[in-house]
Amino acid sequence: MKQVLLLNGPNLNMLGVREPGVYGSTSLQDIENRMTDLAAELGVQLECFQSNHEGALIDKIHEAHGRKDGIVMNPGAFTHYSYAIRDAISAVGLPFVEVHISNIHKREAFRHVSVLAPVGLGQISGFGADSYELGLRALVMHMQRTEG
Repeated sequence: MKQVLLLNGPNLNMLGVREPGVYGSTSLQDIENRMTDLAAELGVQLECFQSNHEGALIDKIHEAHGRKDGIVMNPGAFTHYSYAIRDAISAVGLPFVEVHISNIHKREAFRHVSVLAPVGLGQISGFGADSYELGLRALVMHMQRTEG
């Protein structure tokens, strides 16, 4: 069974409380529960992890090497400046899909740039909590196509 790591970056533990007009009222636990159910439907196993600390996320990415088959990640603010997370993703060589609840391209100018996007399969943003589902589906389809 394929193994997928779902990572969430800073402040995403506050979903459901933090700026509901931007991020909605769904909690991170609700998203993780929904994603675990979807993963089972898609025939993959999902491990979920959230941290407000860049190093903890990097450690999880490193641990995924040789153990996971892909990563779905909402990097939060790290999207825009964490070259360390970008390097970690590049180092492990796993397919990676970046997801965002809000459309980062409709927000403040500093949010328009992702330093992670160039090392990913793609980026999904602006579909609320559904961005996670779309990201997992895209990753699983990619893994199925590239199985050999």
